[in-house]
Amino acid sequence: MAVRIVRLGSPRAPGEGLRIGTVRRPPRGVPKSEFARQDWYDVWFPNLAPSLDTMKQAQAAQTPAQWTAFVRKYKAEMAAPDASHALQLLATLSLHTDFSVGCYCEDEAHCHRSVLRALLVERGAKLA
Repeated sequence: MAVRIVRLGSPRAPGEGLRIGTVRRPPRGVPKSEFARQDWYDVWFPNLAPSLDTMKQAQAAQTPAQWTAFVRKYKAEMAAPDASHALQLLATLSLHTDFSVGCYCEDEAHCHRSVLRALLVERGAKLA
């Protein structure tokens, strides 16, 4: 049992389980009825997505210092009670079932899902 960190829209891995989209907005131009079939996500969970301003900060980050500022801001958002509880829930679920969480970004190293990975591990998540 474990959680995988994935790029939404990529082909699913065998045994990946439920795919959770931790993104601010659904994929553009895709009917809701097609989200799961096209490997976007099964459940939309924007609670763990960066706020719009924070997401824009990440997209504009071109230097290590700018990326670090984004990480700090996103971590502060994830420290809020609702987000923190959601992270703990997912970390605990990873010990009992397979599922995945993800975002659209091509490069995980320059995406909030890299930070999300670390936050889940900090809470005891088992990663695949």
